Amino acid sequence: MIEELRWRGLLADATEHAAKALAAGQVTGYIGFDPTASSLHVGSLVPIMGLVHLQRAGHCPIALVGGGTGLIGDPSGKTSERVLLDRTKAEENAEGIRGQLASFLDFESRSAPARMANNLDWLDGLGLVAFLRDTGKHFSVNAMLRKESVRRRIADEESGISFTEFSYQLLQAYDFWELNRRYGCTLQMGGSDQWGNITAGIDLVRRSGGTRCHGVVFPLVESATGVKFGKTEEGTVWLDPDRTSPYRFYQFWLNTDDGDVVRHLKLFTLLKRDAVEELALAVKERPHRREAQRRLAEEMTRAVHGAAGLDRARLASNVLFGGSPEGLGASDIAEIFADVPSTVVARPALEGEGIELAALMADHGMAASRSEARRLIRGGGVYVNGIRNAERAGKVSVEDCVGGRFLIVRTGKKRYFVVEAR
Repeated sequence: MIEELRWRGLLADATEHAAKALAAGQVTGYIGFDPTASSLHVGSLVPIMGLVHLQRAGHCPIALVGGGTGLIGDPSGKTSERVLLDRTKAEENAEGIRGQLASFLDFESRSAPARMANNLDWLDGLGLVAFLRDTGKHFSVNAMLRKESVRRRIADEESGISFTEFSYQLLQAYDFWELNRRYGCTLQMGGSDQWGNITAGIDLVRRSGGTRCHGVVFPLVESATGVKFGKTEEGTVWLDPDRTSPYRFYQFWLNTDDGDVVRHLKLFTLLKRDAVEELALAVKERPHRREAQRRLAEEMTRAVHGAAGLDRARLASNVLFGGSPEGLGASDIAEIFADVPSTVVARPALEGEGIELAALMADHGMAASRSEARRLIRGGGVYVNGIRNAERAGKVSVEDCVGGRFLIVRTGKKRYFVVEAR
């Protein structure tokens, strides 16, 4: 497993005996997921793939949803205090995350079953006095102050760090001890910014008389230009199709820079080495064809949204290149052409026989005049819903609208207009 993570660029560091333990026999390992939102996002895919590789290597993964620690907030990688969640919202978010993880992990495996856990189950009833006596005594404040996430925050005199977030590493360490006690868990994985929290948990299990535990951390992923992975001008790319549509999700991966695409194929897909090398060669020799980006987009959209989601995303993407919108609904069209010039036409004007296409184009800025519009139509340069209108320079009506709502008018190869009947 360690070698698999290494060639894929997923290995940032590991504790001394981690590789030996993973090679010696079946290991139970976990990764924590913070329920600060109702959905995971593409930045969560690195730890998710860590669990996937753990299970594929014959080990038992635990996806720990931080229903309890989510009420506190992890200071790692943060420059200011998090907004604390209330209990109801944390539980709702945890439930949404469970469903998304089920797309990646096999919870029915007989030999290496995955497991879901929520640390609210044990943290909720934890008494403060008992916790400080039994757990707090194993932690040196001096050592806690040396943690990178804490030092960075203390250095900022304006914001600093609250005792609430300062205590987070005790709770995460307690999670490791509890999972070790309940399920024999001896491995924790996470981003490289979690190294301090992971080693704190390893120390706590050891000091509490548990078995030897191990840690593996993944690199924090940035683009070739130094931008944090998953951040776009439009905002976060979510795994929830209601927050980021399969089409937008597909486009996110399709737009991957040539300098990033091979690395992303290694990090986020299960393609084998020879397939990745072949695509790397395609990037070098035929970059204009974007074969690697297309394969990346297909693999990731299928993994997150299933075959049906991928088919819909492909269909939507095809519309941008002149394909027919048949099979798409009004909401799909609104999503695809959100940034395209649009206009509104009163629905009654499109009912019955409808409006002359040339008049529609001239009156709404698609052509300089009706005569120019007719010339474009006769020359075969106008398409309505992907269909060339050279032979039908007549009228368009509600019956032509996608979902009874939209007309997609294209002039030339890439000049689009959206007409909404409202």
